[in-house]
Amino acid sequence: MTVVDHPIIRERLTHIRSTDSSTAEFRHALHDIARLMTFEVTKDLETITVEVETPLKKTEGHAFERPIVLVPILRAGVGLLNGFTEILTEASVGYIGLSRNEETHQPHSYYCKLPANITEAEVILIDPMLATGGSAADAADELKNAGATRLRFACLIAAPEGVAAFEERHPDIPVFAAALDERLDENAYIVPGLGDAGDRYFGT
Repeated sequence: MTVVDHPIIRERLTHIRSTDSSTAEFRHALHDIARLMTFEVTKDLETITVEVETPLKKTEGHAFERPIVLVPILRAGVGLLNGFTEILTEASVGYIGLSRNEETHQPHSYYCKLPANITEAEVILIDPMLATGGSAADAADELKNAGATRLRFACLIAAPEGVAAFEERHPDIPVFAAALDERLDENAYIVPGLGDAGDRYFGT
């Protein structure tokens, strides 16, 4: 697992955690973090050499070797998605819908819509919270079942329990987070965490 450590990320994460932050402040800080995380999450993407003509002469340039697909887990993943797409403007977007049973803490799949080029793409799975790891691991299962072979997972905050569970099921998928928190509580919420990311992002 990689913790994406940066002074701006640490500062914005403080606003995200704070109960004093408004919905607008929460959104703004989340988008900033997602934009900054994009550079670390994608730093090993392969490129190919292409020819480009400048106003003065032809020269060597670079293009992504494979298409990029971003896949947020609904609904909270949309917040991080908005920051990623500001950098990766050429990326296609798929969606996976998972809801958590509040008694069993297990995820339930209710929606999956993926681009047709998923099998040849670099796929970034996105969700703000890696708590128990169940939702992210199930979403990764769906992506692999759809033919995705080049996967990475990006989240805002992770719990050690969630990282361990996800890596046990998907040791081949690198995990990136802005912060690794202390633990899960008895309700499977991340501590210290930030509350419900979806509720705070959408103001519900």
